[in-house]
Amino acid sequence: MKGTKFFSVIMTTLLFSTVTVKAAEIPRESAPQNATEESVVITENIIGDILETVEQGDLGYTEAAGYANARVRKAVIAGETGGYGYGLLSAITRNAIRTARDMHLRPEAYKEAEAEMKILLADIIEEAQNGLCYDGAVKKAYARIYEQYGYTVTDIIGIDKCYLDIPTIDSIYFYCARKLVSTQ
Repeated sequence: MKGTKFFSVIMTTLLFSTVTVKAAEIPRESAPQNATEESVVITENIIGDILETVEQGDLGYTEAAGYANARVRKAVIAGETGGYGYGLLSAITRNAIRTARDMHLRPEAYKEAEAEMKILLADIIEEAQNGLCYDGAVKKAYARIYEQYGYTVTDIIGIDKCYLDIPTIDSIYFYCARKLVSTQ
């Protein structure tokens, strides 16, 4: 009986050690502006499996964010984050989970928004492909999106945004704009 138990433990260990974990990639368009590629990859390594579960629809935002932020916190405390702090890595985590959950719930809306943004931002996308820096392309794209709703972005320079009557625009459009002007 002891031999059988030992054999079962060995086989289970071998089985789990040879199975690779499928982990989702963080959409670079969802990362905060101050995130580096390295910080996104580190976060991806910490929460990739949770993000995969969200993409499959098996985990909602709040629960996934709780699990993921706990992992990020533990990794930061253990010094496993390459010097990046909880503030940045948790922001990357929350944005990635929010985007993945929204994409799962509204896939058609993302397809439609991307098609719409390809037309609206065609000249800016071309400029980005021809060397316009990412930040400049994003700024131009955001301005164009706001202009579609009758708002001029130059009106907000030097004014606290909480006092402005800025139209509500679905974040999908800004996500698609960042995705489309990215040259990576």
